[in-house]
Amino acid sequence: MTEIKTVGVCGSGTMGAGIAIVAARAGYRTVVFDENADALTRAEAQTESFLAKSVERGKMAEAEKSDVLARFERSTDISAMASADVVIEAVVEDLAVKRALFARLNEVCPEHALFASNTSTLSITEIAGGCGREDRVAGMHFCLPAQLMKLVEMSPGLNTSPESFTRAWAFCEALGQRPVQTKDSPGFVLNYFLVPFNNDVIRMVEAGVAEPGGIDQAIKTGLGYKMGPCELLDLVGLDTQILLCDAFYGVTHDPRAAAPPLLKRMVAAGRLGRKSGRGFFDYGRDAMFGG
Repeated sequence: MTEIKTVGVCGSGTMGAGIAIVAARAGYRTVVFDENADALTRAEAQTESFLAKSVERGKMAEAEKSDVLARFERSTDISAMASADVVIEAVVEDLAVKRALFARLNEVCPEHALFASNTSTLSITEIAGGCGREDRVAGMHFCLPAQLMKLVEMSPGLNTSPESFTRAWAFCEALGQRPVQTKDSPGFVLNYFLVPFNNDVIRMVEAGVAEPGGIDQAIKTGLGYKMGPCELLDLVGLDTQILLCDAFYGVTHDPRAAAPPLLKRMVAAGRLGRKSGRGFFDYGRDAMFGG
């Protein structure tokens, strides 16, 4: 079994940046690929800011921060993934996009490399289909924000070999995460509940039942959640929530999974959440959660 030394992360949005921090913090050389150079630059700045806050709060030593940053490499060229032993995709929640990416990666990456998808709603089997190494693909759904949350939903596809899944599971544990195995079913565990639940919250705001801040306060105080649903939606990105809705509704036809009208209007108005500086709440700047 080939030792995992280099981790590739495809996509440098909120999830990709967080996953990359997890990998580099665990001691792995971490190569981040994104065709959008601006996205890479933004993720680099967010990563440095997050680690700086970790030092300020006593969670990390200055020398450790420097070591973590030194493990990063970033590229707009997919050939940078040629040295990866594991590649985790965290690109847009679109089946065609993910399938096309894995097919490209199959041509670039070494034979032993595992592919993992951070999808939260799509089928691992369908994502892996036709990529050329269906037996070496597994689902690894990190929770947002990945650099703070430990849970990872691990899902084998129909063609994932037991050996590959065992290797992916061990890698997840080596990252310092806590894997939970799920079937390759829509939404796995978390988003099976969260997508409809968050949509219910959006409809509640649209109906004027309560303001976003009031809803979040009620959920955090009454149910013990660390983050309110409106705050979470802003962190995920309201445009991403639409993609989650479309993917989940497409396979379940659950009316609660359909994107609410308010959600579509907010996205049309450019209110995407933290990434745009405004969603249900105002942020004023693009920033990575936590520190």
